Amino acid sequence: MKHPYVKLSIVLSAIVLLAFAPDTFLLPENFYLHKGDQLNLHVLTGSNFAKEGESRYSAAKTVTFNIYEGSKKTDLTKIAKDSAAPVISYPLNNSGLGIVEMNSKAEVTDIPRDQFVTYLSELGFDNLAEKLKNSNSLYFTEKSTRYLKTLFTVDNPSGNIYEKVMNNDFEITLKQNPYKKNYGEDITALINYKGKPLKNSPAYLYIKTASGNVYPQKFDTDAAGLIYFTLSRDGIYMIRCVHLEESTSKDADYETNSTSFTFAFSNQNEMPNTYKEFGFGNKH
Repeated sequence: MKHPYVKLSIVLSAIVLLAFAPDTFLLPENFYLHKGDQLNLHVLTGSNFAKEGESRYSAAKTVTFNIYEGSKKTDLTKIAKDSAAPVISYPLNNSGLGIVEMNSKAEVTDIPRDQFVTYLSELGFDNLAEKLKNSNSLYFTEKSTRYLKTLFTVDNPSGNIYEKVMNNDFEITLKQNPYKKNYGEDITALINYKGKPLKNSPAYLYIKTASGNVYPQKFDTDAAGLIYFTLSRDGIYMIRCVHLEESTSKDADYETNSTSFTFAFSNQNEMPNTYKEFGFGNKH
């Protein structure tokens, strides 16, 4: 432990819990859009694909914020306004698939031992959680960085932007276009860490239906950094992976990098207003 002091404030503990929430994800208000529509994009936090918090846009905490519409790339950091929620409202003037990437700056957080152990268990790092359970350290210092993507379609799902490698330190790409698939067909996802496939790592898929039910699945990436899953339900899909390792810097004990990728699947090529009807916002 590199900061041996005790925080007694209950308020600060609550802030710590929010700071290392396992899931952070990008969510458009609708994944099926038309030319001329606004892409209203939210950054949400919460476990099990539930909205427990919403982040406002912060230029100081953002490294990369881009939208890709076919071959067109737009730097959203030049448009987004501090404290905005949704983080961007962007007019869509091109048809086809679109993708947004948003990468954060590293944040350093002191986490009470018991909470950190629980956090590790939820992420699937059971061996490390067991090792730290009886540690003499009261707190651990975590340096965390987040890499987020979301894939949507405008009028028709043409293009191959879903498989574009953006050379982020941690990223998920798809091998097939989910907006052109049917029930029961499979999708392959590649998870890269620092330019190489992340082997034998826990990864999670969450499917949230319009009824509000969430169907989680746990995978382990294979030797090529791949996971395979079936499009089994209409709904919103999120792939999420976290990589944790001991820190080589003096300001943290552990470094965690998290990545998430959201998209939708429907045989009807339309869905309810995602943000509201799926339980992420007020319906009125």
